[in-house]
Formats: sequence, C-alpha cells, structure tokens
Amino acid sequence: MALSAADRRLIDSLVVEDRSRGTFRVSRRVFADPDIFAMERELVYDRVWLYIGHASEIAQPGTFVTRRVNGRALILVRDRRGTVRALYNSCPHRGAVICKEHAGTARVFRCSYHGWVFDTAGKLADIPVSDAMFPGYESDPLLNMREVARCEEYRGFIFVSFDPNVASLDDYLAKSKTFLSYIADQGEDGMEVVDGAEEYCIEANWKFMQENSVDGYHAMATHSTYIEYSIARDGPKPNFNPAQNYGRVEQLGNGHSVSWSVGSTPWGRPYARWTPAWGEEARLEIEEIERRIVVRVGSERARIICHSDRNMTIFPNLAVHDIMGITIRNLMPTTHRAHDIVSRALAPVNESDSSRLRRMRNYVEFLGPAGLATPDDVEMLEMCQQGIENNLDYSWNDVSRGMCKDPDQQTKLDEAQMRTFWRRWKQLMTGSELEVVGA
Repeated sequence: MALSAADRRLIDSLVVEDRSRGTFRVSRRVFADPDIFAMERELVYDRVWLYIGHASEIAQPGTFVTRRVNGRALILVRDRRGTVRALYNSCPHRGAVICKEHAGTARVFRCSYHGWVFDTAGKLADIPVSDAMFPGYESDPLLNMREVARCEEYRGFIFVSFDPNVASLDDYLAKSKTFLSYIADQGEDGMEVVDGAEEYCIEANWKFMQENSVDGYHAMATHSTYIEYSIARDGPKPNFNPAQNYGRVEQLGNGHSVSWSVGSTPWGRPYARWTPAWGEEARLEIEEIERRIVVRVGSERARIICHSDRNMTIFPNLAVHDIMGITIRNLMPTTHRAHDIVSRALAPVNESDSSRLRRMRNYVEFLGPAGLATPDDVEMLEMCQQGIENNLDYSWNDVSRGMCKDPDQQTKLDEAQMRTFWRRWKQLMTGSELEVVGA
C-alpha cells in the first residue's frame, strides 16, 4: 500500500507526543475507524514477524496444526525431514482448503475436492487421472502448495512473516529474547504447550488488549478481588502495594516491552515460588525445583526465573505472561471493533503431576476464561470500545504517566510500555524511521 501524502499526515496526527510538557496522546480514532484498521492489516501485520505456534505442538515429523494469521489460513507442519514449514492452507488447483483438522499427524495432505495429494513439505505427490495433465507437470512449482515467505524459530517460539525482505527474527525480537529465554530455561527437558486452549472474542479493538497486557496501573481497580483474595489466603507481602509504584518497565526494541518485578507479588509460582496455600509438602518439592534450576543456570539467573513476574508484549499482537502461570496469548484482529484471542498454557516437559496440577490450578484461577482476571479485562475493554464510540469526535486517550521520569525509574504503574507500542505503530503506519527516545 502506497500512502498518499494526506493519509500520511492523518496517521502522523493520531499519535502526538510533547516531550517538553511530558504528554503523550493517542486519538481515539485509531480504535474506531475501519479505514485505519484496513491500513494496519497491510502496513503493520504484513511487514513484521507474527507468532504462529510453539515447536512442542509439532514435535515429531508429520505433525501439524492449522492456524489463522492476519486473516490467512495456514498449516504449521514439521515435514518428514524435520523442517518446520508454514504452508498456505489452499490447494493450488482450485483454491480449496486442504486441511480441515485443527491438529494431527499426516503422511500427506489430500485435497477433498479433486483428490490432489501433497507431501508434508507441500510438494505435489499425486494427481488422480494424471494422464490428462501437461508434460512435465510434476516439476511445475505452481502446482506445489505455497509457503509463507518466512518462517523462523527462537527457543521454541515460531514466527512467520509475509514479507520476504523482513529482517531476521533474531534481529526483530531484539531484547525480548532475554525474557523468552527466562521461560525456555525453566524446562530441564524443554517446554511444551499444554493440551487445550482458551478461545474467545472481545468486542473491542485489538490495540486495547495489547495495551492491557502490560498495564500494571489497572490491577488495583480491575483485579482488586484477586489481589485481596491472594493476600487474605497467603498473607501480605511487605514489598507489594498495588496502589503504589512497584516493579519496573523495560523497552525491548521494535515496539516490544516488558513490565516485571522480583519477589513482591502475593501469589505463588510453580517454578518456583512457594505460597502457604500449597502446604508444606509442596514447599519441599518447590525448593527442590529451585535447587535444580540454580545448579543448571546459576544463582542469579535462577532468582529471576523463579521469583520474578513478567508481562511481555511482542509487537504487534503477542503477549507472553510468566506470572502465576505461563500463557502465550495471541491476538487476531477481525474488524476495527473486535478481535479473537487464543491463549495456551506453557509448562516444563516432564514436570511432576503435582507440579502440573498446581500450575494449571494457578493458571485457571487468574488467567482462565472464568478466572479472576480474564472476565474483568474483557468487560473493561468492551466498555472502552463502547465509550469511545459514544464520543463522535473521537477525542484523545492519555498515555502520559511517567513521561517526566527518568527511563530507569519507570514502574509498572507508569505507561512507558504503551508509548513503546504506539511509537512503533506510528513508525510502521507512516513508513518513517523509528526514533529511539526515553520512555
């Protein structure tokens, strides 16, 4: 898409930063204008790396999952030689969807329309009544399934890009690799996606949820029930007060950010921060888990892995929460005022049954579809969408908290992480260079 000068001026006017005053404003039009949403699909989503799945979901040759990424139906498959591929789920003959299952193991993919057969690398393997085909059809690349332009993996997290000229995934992830590695290092034998997923739709613009994913400011109001419940059950933590500044925020490059804190929150972590609600027997096991992590990665890294809570967003639509449980939360915009969410729990391979049970109970208690957080967040975001659509002149959202602070002093109650997102959004939407500025 080639933006006109008028379009570029419009987009440039939607995110306004005044460093001299310490203000940062975002026009509410970005959440309610279908034309802006259409621009995002091409200018943002088609030009960056997008998460598609975890390596554990396709661990063996021939295993596959089907996913939808930026409106496109894809097959993520490990072919018979062990190579990870992302194929368009469309037959090159007449365009029919080839694979209708959500996941499975296949020797070949067979189109149910005319029976064309493709191997797990997407190469044409057989055509019924092939004598009617033109000479040399077997080697015609246009008759193979089409692959997504780029598909790369980092520590088990697999991303695709529809732009063949996109920078490497390693460069794109920038400093977020540090925090993905804290997760990957938890599994002595690797990490795996737990069977099952949360799938739900929110009637609100996708950017509201991506802001919410690293917003510590809303916890004391929106999630007060969970915080009060945790403190009443397990006792207060001396360094935790959700109404005061705590934790820290880091900009990780390319629009990614993380908010995190060490040892101050009142809930437990299966790997490995004990809480009284789990009892003394669990305490012994969790202490052993931490001891093994210390041996494996060293005491300082183990302290971060075991005792810090981390909420990270990878621009534009992935959130990875490593808090009382680990969730990979993928946002899939559908319209300017709605998006789908798929969340999957991540856990260490071969962890004990007791540890897995604690993990999943902890996960569903807060992060689950009927937990003490997810329904609250859904309600709040839908209320935001309804509120801005009541205001026909769109007006502005304020994202200024902490603008006057030193970047190293930003806390989870400030909004530096949202500003990181919006600067990157504006840069991609206008095609301008991204200026690295404070917070």
